[in-house]
Amino acid sequence: MKILLVYPEYPETFWSLRHALRMMNKKALVPPLGIITVAAMLPQEWEKKLVDMNIEALTDKDIQWADYVFISAMLVQRDSAKEVITRSRRFDKKIVAGGPLFQMEHEAFPDIDHFVLGEGEITLPIFLKDLAGERPRHFYNSEERPDITQTPVPLWPLVDKKKYSLMAMQYSRGCPFDCDFCDIIIFNGRKPRTKTKEQVIAELNAIYDSGWREGVFIVDDNFIGDKRKLKEEILPAIIEWNRAHDYIFPLFTEACINLADDEELMDLMAQAGFTAVFIGVETTSEKALAECNKDQNRNRDMIECVKTIQRHGMEVWGGFIVGFDSDPLTIFQDQINFIRDSGIVIAMVGLLNAGRGTPFYERLEKENRLIEMSNFYGDNTGCSINFIPRMKMEVLFEGYFNILKNIYSPREYYERISTFIREYRPPKLKIKRRLYFYHLRGLFGSIWHMGILESGRRYYWKFFFRTLFRHPRNFPYAVIYLTNCGYHFRKVFETYVRMPVREIVKAHKEQPHQRDT
Repeated sequence: MKILLVYPEYPETFWSLRHALRMMNKKALVPPLGIITVAAMLPQEWEKKLVDMNIEALTDKDIQWADYVFISAMLVQRDSAKEVITRSRRFDKKIVAGGPLFQMEHEAFPDIDHFVLGEGEITLPIFLKDLAGERPRHFYNSEERPDITQTPVPLWPLVDKKKYSLMAMQYSRGCPFDCDFCDIIIFNGRKPRTKTKEQVIAELNAIYDSGWREGVFIVDDNFIGDKRKLKEEILPAIIEWNRAHDYIFPLFTEACINLADDEELMDLMAQAGFTAVFIGVETTSEKALAECNKDQNRNRDMIECVKTIQRHGMEVWGGFIVGFDSDPLTIFQDQINFIRDSGIVIAMVGLLNAGRGTPFYERLEKENRLIEMSNFYGDNTGCSINFIPRMKMEVLFEGYFNILKNIYSPREYYERISTFIREYRPPKLKIKRRLYFYHLRGLFGSIWHMGILESGRRYYWKFFFRTLFRHPRNFPYAVIYLTNCGYHFRKVFETYVRMPVREIVKAHKEQPHQRDT
């Protein structure tokens, strides 16, 4: 068998970081971890080729070479996935599809030969057995949660690593919390399932042996779901490994705000080399937190929690949402104030959407408030909302645009970096860092785009020299990475404000209700 593994292209989104990565001659943030893990589950003797369309074009020659085309995609990759399917059909190739897009919308893809849905450890072996017997079915799915201690190390030789900014690995699946808008528990369940420390070390070794010497993103939706195991087994093992390798891998992950409650856990993560963590802050409104069942964020000083994590050596990236039924008219300025005062530099603010299968979706369906799902792009910060909000839609979009315009403006953005640097306390580790040519490209790109071309260049130079003289240790990260990210965020925002709010609102209101279709 010759298997072509295709990862469709992302549009320009918040997390694509396309404009920032371009300055450093990188094509994408991380490789497609899911599909290269699937590749490791396929028979060893099969020939395999990966085409990540975010770093290279899919050619007709690639498709003609293959016996089967395997596609994995998320909602935001829908349009590109359709293109891949059409092109594969043109050459009469068999197509196998999996991932969140097809899990949620498989009925919209009649040209797929075989859907292998659910978690691959369960459904893929059944498909492969049927394929070997020449009787593969059209549809495979399972709600069973597999034991991921049997999950293989991803097939890293397929990846052109120099095109990416970070490598990736997964330690756990599932989250113990029950936020009603979140589909993580739909895909991965409430009970965290974890890999062994031996697996974690094997995956770190595999990335290291591939020649990689930079950051690694642990992609778990909630890395700290099982705190006891982390503190007793996993983090001590990572500390030992990273110490033996001169802390060559700065680590990044996702967690909940209750990380700030556990001093021991924060200290261990810092010692293990974690330098940043993404946290779903969501909203400053206690009523909205209660409405969406995000109890872990309630009744606490979240700004102080953010600063506590920063003082333990980890930068906090934050996710924010507007559009809850209980949102007051002050929510837009409240979110701006929180982001400014907390020093969260990488701040993703999105409109609330209802993912299919979530409790929030089911409630809106009963209230006949859902809008046709084709309007749901899944791109985090796009101008799409797939339900009728309680707040007037014109007010919601105007307020949302005002947040983005404010937090991504040069003056506000550079001030936030300065706030973060004042709070940040990097751990005293003997870290060995290498300087690569793309770092210099990133520096010169930063100077050219933000220091010369942008209208807010005076704020850039003020920040540049203040950081250089007052915080020289943090200067490379702050100027090369954070300023370039700010440039990307501003460029993405510009694409959203080209259409007047009234036209966006009109387009939403003209969408049929889900029940009508």
